[in-house]
Amino acid sequence: MEHSTSTVPQGRAPMSPIRKRYWIELVIRCIIFLFCVLLWLRHPSSFDILYGMRFFSHISVLHLLWLVWVLDMLCQLIPAKRQIALGSQKLFQQRFRPIREKINHQALREYIVSTTKSAYKVMVLWVAFGAVQGLLYHLGILSRSMMFLLSAAFYVCDLICVLIWCPFRLMMKNRCCTTCRIFNWDHLMMFTPLFFVPSFYSWSLCFLSVVVFCMWELSVLLHPERFWEQSNEALKCSNCTDKLCTQYCQKLRK
Repeated sequence: MEHSTSTVPQGRAPMSPIRKRYWIELVIRCIIFLFCVLLWLRHPSSFDILYGMRFFSHISVLHLLWLVWVLDMLCQLIPAKRQIALGSQKLFQQRFRPIREKINHQALREYIVSTTKSAYKVMVLWVAFGAVQGLLYHLGILSRSMMFLLSAAFYVCDLICVLIWCPFRLMMKNRCCTTCRIFNWDHLMMFTPLFFVPSFYSWSLCFLSVVVFCMWELSVLLHPERFWEQSNEALKCSNCTDKLCTQYCQKLRK
């Protein structure tokens, strides 16, 4: 009597704690965006905070969102103790794990040059996209509150890029968020519409996002070895603890 053999399909690997937290954050960001849209429809005067120095005239719920954004950026400026994706923290010495072998500095340089060229192609594309937003704003087609809602929408899209699908990966050709060359460009890109809105609220956020961007780029210049998986063990897929990747790294994660 023959015995048939069958294989039990393996289930998906359990979701990492940081991926779970990011999914929760995505839901919260969607709620925040919908709340902002509702506020715009029902109480448009709430967006008066986007005029000049009215930031200091009264307290509103938009102050709370401003604080959340500021704290997010501060976490990118300091080595954070709480669980934050390595892709955002790899510029710091504390997250750097040097390889045991001697680093191939020529290959490292070629990698940084190549990824930087790709990164600034993304930058040119985003600046052009931002210029269109600015033109529509100055033509009166988009209002201050609409520019704010654009930033709030980008706030949602930021985590969609991390958790679901990232269009910039097509240009960057990076394996995942952990190795992404432009991970900490997120707030600079998110607040692009607010660069055109003259107010303390908008420009304070824009200024801090520029600081984050400059620190990131300076780290790439001074410590490129922290951004390449062939010189930083922490970035290798076999050492990944974040497991934020979806379809891109399934084979490597087995």
